[in-house]
Parts: sequence; structure tokens; C-alpha cells
Amino acid sequence: MGNRSPLPGGLLVIEHAEDVSLAAGAVMREGVTSTRLGLRGMPAAAESVCVARDVQLAELTGAHLHIAHLSAKASLELVRWAKQRGLRVTCEVTPHHFTLIDEDVQYDSRYKMNPPLAAREDREALLGGLADGTVDAIATDHAPHEPALKDVEFDSAPFGILGFETALALAVEQLVHTRRVSLMRIVELFATGPARVLGIERKIAAGEPADVTIFSTERAWTYNVKKSASKSRNSPFDGRAFKGAAMATIVAGKVVYRREGSARQAGSD
Repeated sequence: MGNRSPLPGGLLVIEHAEDVSLAAGAVMREGVTSTRLGLRGMPAAAESVCVARDVQLAELTGAHLHIAHLSAKASLELVRWAKQRGLRVTCEVTPHHFTLIDEDVQYDSRYKMNPPLAAREDREALLGGLADGTVDAIATDHAPHEPALKDVEFDSAPFGILGFETALALAVEQLVHTRRVSLMRIVELFATGPARVLGIERKIAAGEPADVTIFSTERAWTYNVKKSASKSRNSPFDGRAFKGAAMATIVAGKVVYRREGSARQAGSD
């Protein structure tokens, strides 16, 4: 592995991997769909070249490198290679990146996010990484925006979509119901995995923070963004029917959300 110079304090570097020279002016992933829509495309290499560089720097310094919202197949292969070498490299993926692809993009700013929705082969690679353990966590990259900022031309709109209320449902739909991963793996990806990345130990035990989500894999519901708990409306999943839902959320021992009869209900059942 070569010589390392460990940085003090077990430094954790969380990176949005993007080569700005390759990404400059781009608003979606480069490909057939970007050409058809007349939108400037960002190559997958804009992400993966940064991951390649920083994996090598992690090896050199001994730092812990975490790749946020990884979206490209090449990036995932670099993380897998780093793990095989025993490097402190981890990554997360988002529900929208393992569900949608660039072919789903419409001239609608609800589909504008960064990293952009990727190619079909990238999504398949992410699904594989979620199943085989290469991916450490699922994160939403939740980015609400005032409706007036999103209701403009695609080029002018800011990047980002809502993610909290649909994250679990998308994971259950894409991973559990397809038998790609087990329920315990879902718990790992949403809870213990992120805690490990941050160097935090979390468990259900006396004296631990009582933060718990109770969920059903069978509850049918339809996401209605107009009834969202968020003041923003920028979600490409508006109107999507799901099978699987969060039923209750407990924070510090107090129930802060209950699906049945709650005024804070997310979407409509």
C-alpha cells in the first residue's frame, strides 16, 4: 500500500466529487437524452476522475475519504478497489440515483439534480453495490427549493430535489421487493452504516438516544407533494404509488410522526 502519513484526529473528508472543468455549464448527464433535449451534458468522468485522485490521496495520507451521493459505475469500481486494499474509503448513494436514470429526465426542473441522473449501466452498478456491501449508506441529498426558483427554464433552475419522505419507500420498492437485499441490510444502509461512516456507535439499548423509525414493507400509499411536510415541491416522484412506508418516527423518546391520523402525514394514503 506504500507509505502513509496519518493525519491527526482520524480526519474524515466528505466529498462531492466533481471536476469543475468537465462539469462547467452542464445541467444533466451527457448522453442521448441530453442531446435530444438540447441540454448541456456532464460526462460521468466529471465524478470518477475526482474519486480516482482522492482515493490515491486517501492511501497517501491515511485519511478517511467518504464519497457523497456517488452516481457513476466507474466511481463505484474505484471505491470497491480501495476497500479491497484496506483503505478507509466509504460511499453513499441516493434513492433517486438507484431508481431513475437519465432517460427519465424531462424538460422539467424537478429532474435537475447534481450529480445528475446517470445512465442505465450506472444504476445497475449502484444496485449491485448496495447488495454486495460496497455501498456503506443511503443518503437523501435532500435539497428543498422555493417553488419560484424551480418553476423556470431547466438551465436556470438550481440543482436539487426533495428526498426525505420518499427515501424509505424507494429503498423498499427497489431493493426489498425485488429481493436484492434483506430488511436487515436496509436497516444497515439507513442507520448503522451512516453511523459507522461518522464514527458513531448507535444501538437500541438503555442510555442510547431513542431515535427509531417504525416502518411497514406492505403499506400502500401515493406520494402527493402538495401534502408534503416540506414547503418545497421539487420532487420527480409526485403522484408515484408505493408499497412500503414509514409508520412512525420517534426522536429522543418522543413520537414526532405517526402515519395513521397524523396532521403531519406525508402524502396521501
